[in-house]
Amino acid sequence: MIGSAGAILSVRRICKTFGPVRVLHDVDFDLNAGAVHALVGENGAGKTTLARIIAGTHRDDGGGMTLNGQSYRPAGRTDAQRRGVRMVMQELNLFPTLTVAENIFLEDLPRRFGVINYRLLHRRAEELMAAIGLRDLAVDEPVGNLTVGSRQMVEIAAGLSQDCRLLILDEPTASLTDRETCLLFDQIRRLRARGVAMLYISHRMQEIKQIADTVTVLRDGRIISTHAIDTLTVEEIVNRMVGREISHAPAARTAAKGRVALRVENLCAGPRVQNISFDLHKGEVLGLAGLIGAGRTETVRAIFGADRLTSGRIYLGETAKHVRIRSPRDAIAHGIALIPEDRKEQGLFLPLGVDRNIAVPNLSRLSCAGIISPAAERTLARRHIDTGAIKCAAPDQPAETLSGGNQQKVVIAKWLARDCDVLIFDEPTRGIDVGAKFEIYAMMADLAARGKALIVVSSDLRELMAICDRIAVLSDGCLAATFSRNAFSEQTINAAAFSRHTATFRTQGAAG
Repeated sequence: MIGSAGAILSVRRICKTFGPVRVLHDVDFDLNAGAVHALVGENGAGKTTLARIIAGTHRDDGGGMTLNGQSYRPAGRTDAQRRGVRMVMQELNLFPTLTVAENIFLEDLPRRFGVINYRLLHRRAEELMAAIGLRDLAVDEPVGNLTVGSRQMVEIAAGLSQDCRLLILDEPTASLTDRETCLLFDQIRRLRARGVAMLYISHRMQEIKQIADTVTVLRDGRIISTHAIDTLTVEEIVNRMVGREISHAPAARTAAKGRVALRVENLCAGPRVQNISFDLHKGEVLGLAGLIGAGRTETVRAIFGADRLTSGRIYLGETAKHVRIRSPRDAIAHGIALIPEDRKEQGLFLPLGVDRNIAVPNLSRLSCAGIISPAAERTLARRHIDTGAIKCAAPDQPAETLSGGNQQKVVIAKWLARDCDVLIFDEPTRGIDVGAKFEIYAMMADLAARGKALIVVSSDLRELMAICDRIAVLSDGCLAATFSRNAFSEQTINAAAFSRHTATFRTQGAAG
C-alpha cells in the first residue's frame, strides 16, 4: 500500500457493523504526513464511517489503528482532538444560537479575569475568516442566520483554528462556489507545507485531481485500490467507484420553451434579495448562480414562502393577477415545491420511514374523513421508490439510515408524488456521489421534458452550465445578468457574480 512506511496513521483490518448491515470489511488504510489523501466512493461505500472512526465519533468493531507509531483507539472526539486528529464534518456541527466567533473558538475562548474577552475573540475570528476569504462575514452574527454555504466556511474555519497533525475534511466544498473552493485549497496547501496529514473526502473528481496526492477507492465497505492521483484519470476513478462504466455528462436535450409558468417582479426579502425580477417557462431549467451570500437561497425561499417578502409580486402562468404566498403551505397549494439546500434539517423527517416522508405532502390524497389509508400510503411509496431508484431495505426504513444520495431522492420523490408544476432545487447534488448525481440530472431532464418548470441553485458552475437552459446571476442581492445557453462561459458568469462587489470597491476607492 502506498506510503505505509512513512505513515502518520495506519489502519488495519477495521470492521464496522450497524445492525444487520456490515459497513466496513477488513479495511487497511494509511495516511502520510504532509500529504492530501483522497477517499472516494459512492454514497454508502463507508467513507464517512471510516473517517468518523479515525476522528473518534464512532467505535470500530474489530481491527486496530496506530497514530505516530502508537496504538490508537480514541474514546471520543475530544480524545482524538487531544492527540492531534480533527475532523470537519459534512453534516455541520455548529451551534446555531452562538455567533460565528464563538463557534470557531468554542474550545479555546479567550478569557480575562474569568470573563470571555470578546474584543480579542472577535479580532482572532476576523483574522482567521480573512485568511479564508470571508472578510465580509460578521463574526458576531449568530450562525443560525447564515446560509449553508456560509456555515460550511465557518465549520472549516473552526477546523483550521487549532493546530493538528491529521485533518479530515468530509465534503468540505459541497456548498462552496469556485472562489471559496480556491481559498480553501490555499489553506490546504499551507497545511501540507507544515507537514499536516489530510484525509479529503469528496464526490467532485476534478477537485480531487487538483488537490490530492493519493486516492483510495472504497466500494461496499471494501478498499478497491490505492494509487498516486496522477496515475489515474477521472473516468478510471469513477469506474472503480461504481464497478461499471457510466456516462460523465448529462444527456443533451433540446428545450422546447413553453408558456410562462412563474414570473417574479421586484422581489425584496431582507438585505439579500433586492428587486429580483425574472420569468420561468414550462419545460425550462433556469439556474441561479452567484457567490456565497449573493442571495440565491434567500430568493428561492422567498418564492416558496419560507422567508417573508417585504415587497414584490409573484405571478403563476400568464395571468395578470398575482398570487399571495405567505407560507410554504400557500406555495404548495399553488403547485410550487422546494427541494431545500439542507435536506436533513429542512427536507426530511429523519426518524420516519421512506414511506411516511413521501406521504407527508400528500396526506389529503391518502386519507378519507381524516383517516390515512396504510394501503394507499404503501402503494404510493413503492411506486416512487421504484421509479426514483431509491435504495432502501423496506419502505419503512428510517430516512436517517439512508445514504445522502438516497435521502435526496426521497425529498424529490415526495414532490413528484404531489405533481407540482414548479420545482425549485437548491444545491440538489450537495454531498452526492457521481452515480446518484447523474440519476438526478436525468430526473430533472425528464421533468422538463414533461413540461415542468425548474429552478436550480448550485455552487457548481459547471453543473449549471451542463443542465440549464438559462442562468441568472445574482451579485450582492441583486440580479446582475441572465445568460442563455449559447452565451454560457465561466468567465462571463463569474464576472457578473463579482460585478456588484467590484463596483462597490471602485466607488469606495474613488471616495477615498
